[in-house]
Amino acid sequence: MSQWKQIQQLEIRLLEHVDYLYDDNFPMDIRQGLAGWIESQDWDTAANDESMATVLLANLLSELERVRSQEQNFLQRHNMKIIQQQLQVKYMSTPAVMARVISTCLREERRILSSACMQEQGPLEKSLQSSVAFERQKNMDNRVGLIRGSVQLMDQAVKYIEDMQDDFDFRYKTLQSRESTDRNSEMMKQEVTRLQEMLNRLDFKRKEILSKMDIVIKEIDDLMTSQLSPELQDWKRRQQIAAIGGPMLTGLDQLQNWFSLTAQSLFQIKRQLDKLGELVVKVTYESDPIPLQKPQMEERVKCLLYHLIKSSFVVEKQPCMPTHPQKPLIIKTGVQFTTKVRLLVKLPEVDYQLKVKTTFDKDLPPGRVRQFFILTNNTKVMDIEDYSNGCLSVEFRHLQLKEKKYINGTKGNEGLLTVTEELHSLSFEACFTVQGLTIDLETCSLPLVVISNVSQLPGGWASVMWYNLLTDEPRSLAYFGNPPRATWSQLSEVLSWQFSTFAGRGLNKEQLSMLGEKLLGQHVSCSDYQVTWSKFCKENIPGKPFSFWMWLDSILELIKKHLLPVWNENYIMGFVSKEMERALLKDKEQGTFLLRFSESHLGGITFTWVEHNENGEARLNSVEPYTKNRLSALPFADIIRDYKVISEGVVPENPLKFLYPNIPKDDAFGRLYNSQPSKVYPYIPSTLIPISELRSNVSTSSPSSCRSPEPPMTPGEFDMLNEQLCFGIDTMSSPYSE
Repeated sequence: MSQWKQIQQLEIRLLEHVDYLYDDNFPMDIRQGLAGWIESQDWDTAANDESMATVLLANLLSELERVRSQEQNFLQRHNMKIIQQQLQVKYMSTPAVMARVISTCLREERRILSSACMQEQGPLEKSLQSSVAFERQKNMDNRVGLIRGSVQLMDQAVKYIEDMQDDFDFRYKTLQSRESTDRNSEMMKQEVTRLQEMLNRLDFKRKEILSKMDIVIKEIDDLMTSQLSPELQDWKRRQQIAAIGGPMLTGLDQLQNWFSLTAQSLFQIKRQLDKLGELVVKVTYESDPIPLQKPQMEERVKCLLYHLIKSSFVVEKQPCMPTHPQKPLIIKTGVQFTTKVRLLVKLPEVDYQLKVKTTFDKDLPPGRVRQFFILTNNTKVMDIEDYSNGCLSVEFRHLQLKEKKYINGTKGNEGLLTVTEELHSLSFEACFTVQGLTIDLETCSLPLVVISNVSQLPGGWASVMWYNLLTDEPRSLAYFGNPPRATWSQLSEVLSWQFSTFAGRGLNKEQLSMLGEKLLGQHVSCSDYQVTWSKFCKENIPGKPFSFWMWLDSILELIKKHLLPVWNENYIMGFVSKEMERALLKDKEQGTFLLRFSESHLGGITFTWVEHNENGEARLNSVEPYTKNRLSALPFADIIRDYKVISEGVVPENPLKFLYPNIPKDDAFGRLYNSQPSKVYPYIPSTLIPISELRSNVSTSSPSSCRSPEPPMTPGEFDMLNEQLCFGIDTMSSPYSE
């Protein structure tokens, strides 16, 4: 079943999250109409390969044209034509951006499907998707709407006061222009009385509008303090969680809408106060409330505007190398990285171009030895993007770091922290004037890890995960001087996210339990058990030359590059100890096998099958783990299909019959096998067959390991195997030689 068909079968709650993925950048109509074609393309690679992305864009437009020509509904055909034109305009000059958008959507779909398969959500995901949050947002919408309505009504009130004052001013000047002899007449006395009543009415209205303004200003102040600021902090926290594989980050457009509407209300009140000031120039009187209250109210409005705009300057996209889009906040020296900042307030005309300057490591913790500087242009001008609803943003696409040289020739951290535990920061600064208000903007990225070699990438990613999981502090660069502990329930959820993000399917409860046993031993049943940073990433697993995280990260890489189809079919049991393996297989039918990751090799997968002797005693055989070197030569499904075992006096055969618990091998892996060779050329097809030798003196009382490939065969073994295969063994070179 295609991924899109699986998506359509989800419950409404999850479909709402799918809906967030699609907008004008990638309309859902395309996802629906080209579902199969889209899922068959390699968007991840195209996102970092401009030429491949160009080809995919051209193919996508061609596919759209084909589907459109077959569409019978006139309206749908028209809509598809519009979408086709919009995509062509939007991505013709930047096809890799389109590839990144589609890659992200497909990855998030897989994550949503993965969460649907889980029996329950973890505590972090529950807290981020609670119904309370939706109610809070509805309340925010209503409150911002009420404030906007009140400000609009005050506009009408100011206009009414202006009209009333113009009438008063006209009557007053008319009265002054009359002859002095007429001023004692009865008519004049009536006119003076009327003017006094008008002035009293005007005074009442001035006091009334100022009182309403005061109420609205207090309401905006409370809104910013009690709701808008917490919503912004909540978004930033969700950005942290999304950066390490959590639920997709949404809500920035909604947040921008709240900020912009609030700013519009404040700008409008400022204009209303300016208008009242103009009215005072024309008409004033003793105890006039406007000169008494206006200066203080103007200062409050300016202060609120200043803090609102200043806080609206956010990092929309955290620094990330395009070569590793799923591992943000890790920067390698000499490699370009991208980042993006946005102002969430739609501004009136500013006095000049708004330039943003980036600075690296502006405030280093004391004692830091390693220092870096930005090698490329670090200043750009903010611009209005089509989809940002008039708000300003700027994307830095070609930033690059270089490490500073030292006179004494030393560099590197001489303290206790490793390179991957050193945290750095990227700062953004700007200054501009709007309506006489000068505002200094400053924001910073989440803490970064800087590496100089790709071998440091796993350790750097561990630091990024640990930091963003356990703190919401935006800039605690000394964090790993004394890192806090994580509970197993927190850590297990994040580890499952890694498999969702990098392998398309998260871990179920059984797999997490097995992982917990690997890391914690007897404490696996305690979800509140505290895991130290050192135990997770720095200490070696007992009896092994690598840490828990290095072992797990190597498995993620193996799945991503070589095992993805098998993993996503849920055929790999994965984290099974040898003891559990024996318990699962010993009573199964002969030839039943399971797939698990090696506990002794970094990035290795093995299969174990059961055999029964004449007495019914079970014997388990495990093949030597297959690593990336072997799997680069032959797909894993083909290895399972063609695997042979030879032993003295026995015809070579495939011992793998049933995938645990009882699925016939070909039923499970049949559609994953490589297609048959082309028949265009009249050659006898050849097949690479993995072979293990089963020694007759192997003990039957304990599981044995079968090595592949084996030492040279005896002449008898060679002749026997040569008769069974369609080509000579002496002409075949092994793809598995180390």
